[in-house]
Amino acid sequence: MKYFATWLIVMVLLAGELYAQDHQFDPPWNTPPAAGVSFTVPGIDNAPDLYGDIIDPQLVIFFAGNQFMVIDSLIHDFKQVYPQYQRVFAETLPPGILAQQILTGSLVMGNLRIAIQPDIYTAGKSRIDQLKDSFSVVRNYADNTLAIMVQKGNPKKIGGLKDLGRKDVRVAMPNPAWEGIGKRIEEAYVKAGGPSLKEAVMKDKTAKGSTYLTKIHHRETPLRILYKQADAGPVWLTEAWYQQMIGHPISLVKIPEKENIRATYWAGILKSAPHPQAAKDFMEFLMGPRGQQIYKHFGFAPPEL
Repeated sequence: MKYFATWLIVMVLLAGELYAQDHQFDPPWNTPPAAGVSFTVPGIDNAPDLYGDIIDPQLVIFFAGNQFMVIDSLIHDFKQVYPQYQRVFAETLPPGILAQQILTGSLVMGNLRIAIQPDIYTAGKSRIDQLKDSFSVVRNYADNTLAIMVQKGNPKKIGGLKDLGRKDVRVAMPNPAWEGIGKRIEEAYVKAGGPSLKEAVMKDKTAKGSTYLTKIHHRETPLRILYKQADAGPVWLTEAWYQQMIGHPISLVKIPEKENIRATYWAGILKSAPHPQAAKDFMEFLMGPRGQQIYKHFGFAPPEL
């Protein structure tokens, strides 16, 4: 009986440890805002891509999700420079989803319905062009390139994009249906290995289950790699950089320039902006030295003017 009790205690402790580790890498990866009650439950009640004050905001920004890492610093410093704006709300969902939210007027996440109009929308050039008639001002403020995110130490010895076509490599791949990066990665596959590489990763391996198409790659790809559900994932370089910056067991494989693509990030002030002066002030901050320094800190390249 004594040994059984000891065994039972050990099993309970191990089970608790395993359960605690189930969500050890889960977002939010930033510091959440202070509140009267903090109640975030990883895997159940957790909304890492909604930031700040949704009630009576003085500024609303929809950021393409792959910029999530800059939000804390960007909004904090903006409030310091413009102290008249203390209630800011931001979303960092995939740009295609944000575009649909703008066009339809609302978004539902779980049981929460968000019917809020943004002042500023940021995305890649193609998304901005799709909504070009909606903006009063549009500016290019940062650039980026692709890289491959892999498990720490790169156990599968991924050397480049061609290796993502291997049968033994599980790939986390952004879905081109609503993530702009997905289409750019497809371009890079063709540059690296021709249409056959794109076909192998996007069709053959997807059908067999060794390519997983994400809905929100800037959260899913790191998590699938960190929890060893994927071996590699093509991402923006800044996303792999950030995971290393915060100490997660991630390695980064660079893609040579001849196989890579360059993305440009654009911000547009909407003609329907509820807070037009705040939008103008934020745009000035974003394009100014302080905003640009924040993007540089997180690995983004300056815009090619």
